[in-house]
Amino acid sequence: MRAAPTILHLDMDAFFASVEQASKPSLRGKAVVVGGLGPRGVVATASYEARVFGVHSAMPMGQARRLAPHAAYLVPRFELYRSISEQVMRLLRARSPLVEPLSLDEAFVDLEAGGAAGDAESARLAGEKLRTDIKTVTGLTGSVGLAASKMLAKIASEAAKPDGLVLIRPGTERAMLEPMSVRTLPGVGPATGDHLRRAGIATVGELAEAGEDELVRLLGKAHGHALYAMALARDERPVVAERETKSVSVEDTYDVDIHDRVRVGSEVRRLADRCVRRLRGSGLSGRTIVLKVRRYDFSTLTRSETLRGPTDDLAVVREAAARLLDSVDTTGGVRLLGVGVSGLADYTQEDLFAQAAGDRAGEVAEEPDAESAEEHRQVPAERRWPSGHDVRHAEYGHGWVQGSGLGRVTVRFETPYSERGRVRTFPVDDPDLSPADPLPLVRPVPRRPEDAEPTAGDPTTGEAGSAPGTEAGGPAGPAHLATG
Repeated sequence: MRAAPTILHLDMDAFFASVEQASKPSLRGKAVVVGGLGPRGVVATASYEARVFGVHSAMPMGQARRLAPHAAYLVPRFELYRSISEQVMRLLRARSPLVEPLSLDEAFVDLEAGGAAGDAESARLAGEKLRTDIKTVTGLTGSVGLAASKMLAKIASEAAKPDGLVLIRPGTERAMLEPMSVRTLPGVGPATGDHLRRAGIATVGELAEAGEDELVRLLGKAHGHALYAMALARDERPVVAERETKSVSVEDTYDVDIHDRVRVGSEVRRLADRCVRRLRGSGLSGRTIVLKVRRYDFSTLTRSETLRGPTDDLAVVREAAARLLDSVDTTGGVRLLGVGVSGLADYTQEDLFAQAAGDRAGEVAEEPDAESAEEHRQVPAERRWPSGHDVRHAEYGHGWVQGSGLGRVTVRFETPYSERGRVRTFPVDDPDLSPADPLPLVRPVPRRPEDAEPTAGDPTTGEAGSAPGTEAGGPAGPAHLATG
């Protein structure tokens, strides 16, 4: 482990939801939930305001609606999220050649490798400058952790949330870790945490006191050695420069062999869910589904199925994994299960959360009846209106879909730079209404003096077209998010 806190971990704050709040003045400071709105939808990200009600990532959307019925529920705009992620990653690469992205909104940076920092003070200055640059370029906030290892930098960034910076000085790591829950450490999930708790180990300090031999006895050789090293704040993993992802997978090792075939199937479904969340979070889809089973006798079986095309559909991955499980004999018990997806490709926005296209927003009270549902099925795909997506009206300018149903679509006309906008409702086939590309979150700088003159309906003017009676209450100028 290095002698200076020059490993930086950046985690953008409630990334998808924060993008939506920055893009939509009427949602700033309010509960926002982004995810699939269909019957099998899950929460991708919840704003800090929504988290107050208990909503969190990976929660079924139906449960989220019960906890926060008045939140705004939006279909993801992954093309926009990816473009903003690329802006952030460019800022990171300007500081070091060693940038290790973990997802669209999270990455490690080796500041020392880029000459950006060599001691605690220069690392802190580099971290603060990064946060300022991210806010200037994107209008969003990110939390930064600085430490002498990747594990500690990630722990620090979590402690910094939201919109903060935490630096762990070398020599203080053990004292900081000791009172923390064992669940703080990477690789300690609910099952391992419960197993350790039953053995009388609840904190990282108690983990270190237990000793390496005891942890190996409790958890096995590999896991026991690794956890003991982490409890002593030892982490020598380097920051690895960006490289092509070959596969996305998740697996769990069970403290007690699973013999119940029904539970094995349930675990495979749960792992498929986690795998798809990770796949989506990385902006990928894949065509080969892989099942890994380690049996009671330590024999490991791998089964795979290749689909006709790339997918990130949860139901498809679940069903493929279940078919693969049918071909595996689990008699005698299972020690480990894993689900993965390979043959990766970039997804398209329409592929991800496809079941949510055309669903209503959380603010729409009525559900379409059978007649309107049939009408909806007959509407061409390009005339469907996903909640939260951008539109443009010939008269009123740029806006976003607040909800749709019963042959109507409700639009709020506002831009990232305008005040809170006016709401209007149109027939779903209104010829003056069309899908639009997202606007930048930060107002573009005019290139010529004449560009600065506002014109009616121009999406960069700070006015939502020519819609009369715009309501006051939204902040003007570049987006500044409430951090909760």
